[in-house]
Amino acid sequence: MADDDLAVSRGVRIPRRELVVSFSASGGPGGQHANKTASRVELLYDVEHSTALLPVQRERVIAKLGTVVRIVVDDERSQLRNRAIAEERLVARLSEALHVEAPRRKTKPSRGAKERRLQGKKQRSETKANRRPPRHDT
Repeated sequence: MADDDLAVSRGVRIPRRELVVSFSASGGPGGQHANKTASRVELLYDVEHSTALLPVQRERVIAKLGTVVRIVVDDERSQLRNRAIAEERLVARLSEALHVEAPRRKTKPSRGAKERRLQGKKQRSETKANRRPPRHDT
């Protein structure tokens, strides 16, 4: 079922059945509500055994994030909202880990850029020369 997948990138969709989600009581302030509701979400994604990633992608993610990606969220009072935030954070971390930087191509400065740089240096030199007191050659 495609609707039950998390879209990470154009070619990567993680089935929700591969995510292990557990809930617990959130610590910190909040009074009675925090003490009796299990709104804290812990989401685990086993990269090593995932069927959603190609071998190259799996190696890249394991190198950057490890074999198991763990996301813990207790930002909101709602368990449903915390789960959505956890999934968003998982998608963000995985897409960042899967991103490949394009190789840098060497370029040369244009003739105009060289001329502007030299003109700027000449102008700066004249400005500094004008600050000096005049020379008396007598």
